[in-house]
Amino acid sequence: MLVKTSFFCNNCGAQHSKWQGQCNSCKEWNTLEEEVINTKKEKEWNVKSNHKKSNKSIQLKKIDIEDESRILTFDKEINRVLGGGIVPGSLILIGGEPGVGKSTLLLQTATGLPFKTLYVSGEESQKQIKIRATRMGLLEDNSYILSETSLKNIFYEINKLNPRLVIIDSIQTLQSDLIDGSAGTVSQIKQTTNELIEFAKETNIPVILVGHITKDGQIAGPKILEHMVDTVLSFEGDRNHIYRILRAQKNRFGATDEIGIYEMNSNGINPVSNPSAFLMNVNETNLSGQAIGVTVEGIRPLLLEVQALVSSAVYGTPQRSSTGFNAKRLNMLLAVLEKRAGFSLGAKDVFINFTGGISVNDPALDLAVVASILSSYFEISIDKNICFAAEVGLSGELRAVSKINTRIKEAAKLGFKSILISKFNKVDSNNSKIKITFIEKIEDIISILFK
Repeated sequence: MLVKTSFFCNNCGAQHSKWQGQCNSCKEWNTLEEEVINTKKEKEWNVKSNHKKSNKSIQLKKIDIEDESRILTFDKEINRVLGGGIVPGSLILIGGEPGVGKSTLLLQTATGLPFKTLYVSGEESQKQIKIRATRMGLLEDNSYILSETSLKNIFYEINKLNPRLVIIDSIQTLQSDLIDGSAGTVSQIKQTTNELIEFAKETNIPVILVGHITKDGQIAGPKILEHMVDTVLSFEGDRNHIYRILRAQKNRFGATDEIGIYEMNSNGINPVSNPSAFLMNVNETNLSGQAIGVTVEGIRPLLLEVQALVSSAVYGTPQRSSTGFNAKRLNMLLAVLEKRAGFSLGAKDVFINFTGGISVNDPALDLAVVASILSSYFEISIDKNICFAAEVGLSGELRAVSKINTRIKEAAKLGFKSILISKFNKVDSNNSKIKITFIEKIEDIISILFK
């Protein structure tokens, strides 16, 4: 066995023979770290034979894809985000903040399938997983739990058990005997991922990996990890709120414009089939400072409640605070209100909050934010049957937004009687179930809502 030292880039995973300040591949500075590796060529996963057949080329139109049936889980949100289910032989990477619920989501997925699944944990013991599964009522005969970090032992158990789905929590805890380095290093992550890719492609067994993330929100390890896998999922949410969002950042087998929304409680993570009903106030009392905005996450329309509070500044400098909304965009909207509509908000504290702890960057929520601010400013409530969808420009004009017909249909389906949009949007003539009010400038909203 030949042992040698090499230098790996933490950013892209490129290998260098000696240390240097800049990586030749990604051009990042001070990202090279020394690791001890060896050059054994045999593969750990194929314990039966090390012989690999060579592939042959075939005409594109003759490739048969009729037998490529996807694995449907009990979770419709996962199926939607993946584009219709799990593709056999695919490698899926899911990342998220610590405590957001990645392990819980995958444990529910593993126990909800009607065939053998293997859940491999390098962070928890089998007893810890059993306690969590018992609390959530997830005791199924087809689910097998393995607490192991050695890739060789994991493959040995896979060959003996022959599951149809493998979940590994997490990739940063795995260690291959082919690399003389500690778990989590660039060389170990690259080696173990390569082995898992070859295993998945040649056995047609899908593998789901959990990835830790850094303080910057990026998946820990080399960036090449995200390029190697077929699908990259992001599980987002604040541990202080009950809602979680699953979105695809990369998907070789489907679109990346779908999201899944979940509700976290003591019984686990439950899919939310109608998130708009959870993100809006169910209180029948109309209160000032509240407005309903129509947003689109991917291709999924959502209605959420915007709350605003405008009060006199106690201190010399007024406060500007927003939860779920971009703070810089809030400052821009306040400046437009003061310049174009004549409101003196320079001496006012302004607070914005999106209910449910959800964060949205859709500019179509601008009009709802402005309406909630004006409602709190005048201390006049907005009719609960009115919703908003328009972007506010720097000149005070209301700009058209995308997917306006999808937004209107969702608002009508949820029982809203009126929607305020930009006059520059073109709408379908069959949207007769809801009253559509076209607005050109931001000052027009005052005469419509606060007569």
